[in-house]
Amino acid sequence: MLNTLSGRFLILTTVFVMLAEVLIFVPSIARFRQDYLEDRLERAQIASLALLADEMIESDLEKELLENAGVYNVVLRRDEMRQLVLSSPIPSPIGATFDLRDAGALGLIRDALVRLVKPGNEIVRVIGAPVRDAGLLIEITIETTPLRLAMIDYGLRILLLSAVISVLTAVLLFVAVRMVLVKPIKGVIGYMQRYAAAPEDARGIITPSAGVIELREAEEALQKLQVELTHALKQRERLAQLGGAVAKISHDLRNILTSAQLFTDRIEMSEDPLVRRLAPKLVNSITRAVSLCEGTLAFGRAEEPAPTFSLVCLHDIVDDVAESENLVTGDCQVEIINAVPRPAMIRCDKEQIFRVIMNLVRNARQAIAGGTHDGHVSVSLREEDNAWWILVADNGPGLPKKARDNLFTPFQGGARKGGSGLGLAIAAELVRGHGGHLDLASTGPDGTVFEICLPKGDGAV
Repeated sequence: MLNTLSGRFLILTTVFVMLAEVLIFVPSIARFRQDYLEDRLERAQIASLALLADEMIESDLEKELLENAGVYNVVLRRDEMRQLVLSSPIPSPIGATFDLRDAGALGLIRDALVRLVKPGNEIVRVIGAPVRDAGLLIEITIETTPLRLAMIDYGLRILLLSAVISVLTAVLLFVAVRMVLVKPIKGVIGYMQRYAAAPEDARGIITPSAGVIELREAEEALQKLQVELTHALKQRERLAQLGGAVAKISHDLRNILTSAQLFTDRIEMSEDPLVRRLAPKLVNSITRAVSLCEGTLAFGRAEEPAPTFSLVCLHDIVDDVAESENLVTGDCQVEIINAVPRPAMIRCDKEQIFRVIMNLVRNARQAIAGGTHDGHVSVSLREEDNAWWILVADNGPGLPKKARDNLFTPFQGGARKGGSGLGLAIAAELVRGHGGHLDLASTGPDGTVFEICLPKGDGAV
C-alpha cells in the first residue's frame, strides 16, 4: 500500500495538509489569546461601571464583580487621572506587563507561544483601550493558568479539526488520483505486460484513449514504440533466421504450385494429341517456376504481414481446403470431412487461417497416405464464451517421437521421411499472430488431433 503511487500520494497529502494547518494554528492561537485578554478587559470595564454609578459599594459586591470579570484589580484612566476602581489582594508579585494597544502581530504570536509552552501560574498586568471611548486606558491584573488552559483547549480543538480535514481531503484526493491517474496508468501497464508476453500479437499494441493530455501523450509514445519494436523484432528474427524464413515461403509456394501440377496430371490424360504433347512442357515450366522462386527468395526478405481481421464463414474455408486436397490420388483413399456448421462465423484473417488448416490437413493426409489403409481427416468447430476452438482430427498412425519432441521447430519437426516440419511452424506462427495458440491435443495409433484456439474480443480485457 505504502509503495503504490496512490498510497504515497495519500501520505504526502495528509502531511502537507497538516503542515498547512500548523501554519494556520500559530496565528490562530495568538488571535485567541488576544481575544481572551480583550474579553477580560471588557468584563473589567463593565464591572467598574457599578462603582462609577455608586462611588461606595460593599466589599462583598466588589469581590463578586472582580470574580465575574476574572481579574484581581481594575485601573481606569479617565481625564488624565489614573484611578484604582476595583481591587483585591494579589497572591504574588506581577511578573509581566502586556500592552494590547500597540502590539504587533509578531509580538502577539511570540507572547502566545511562550504562554502556551510555559507551565505554572503567574500574575500579569494587561493594558488596553476601553470600549466606546470610556476613558484613555484600562488596566487589569489576572493570573495566567486559566488563560493557558483555555489556549490548550482551543489548540486541541483546532488540531482535531485539522486532522479530520486532512484525512477527509487525503481520502478524496486518493480516490480522485486512483480514478484519474492510477487506473489509466494500470491500463497502460496492462498493455505493456500483454505486449511483453506476446510481441507478435498485434492486439497487444495500445490504442490511445486517455483524456488527460500528458497521459495520452505517453500512450501515443508507447504505441509508436511498440509498433517500431514489433517491426524491429520481426526484422531481427528474419535476419537471424533468413534461411528458415525463405524456406517457409518456399514451402507454401510449392504447395500452391503442387496444386497446379495436379491439374497438369489430369490434362495428360486427355485424348487430344495437342494437349498430350504440350502437357509435359507445362509440367517443366511449373518446375522451373518453383526453382526460380526459390532462387529469387534466397536473396530477399520474408515477413509475415499482420492479420486483417474480419468475420468469415469457417465452413467455406474448410470446403476450399477439402477441394484442393481431394484432387490428390494415391494408394490409399483419404476423405476430407467438413464437420463445421455452415452458419458458424469466426473473427480471423481468412487467408492466413486457410493456410493454417491447409497445412494441418495436408500433413494428416500425407501421414494416412503413407500407410496401407484408407482414412479420413475431419475439421470441426467448438465455440466457447471467450474463444473458438478448431479441431483437425485424423485416424492416421500418429506422430513419431522425434516429431512430438520438435513439433513446431523448423527442419526438425517433420513427421514423415523427407518432411521439413515447416508446415506446423508456419501454422503456429500464423495462429500466434491472431493472439491464439496451436496445440497437439492427442496422438497415437488411433489418430492425431490438433487444436487451434482463436480468442474472441480485441485482447484489451
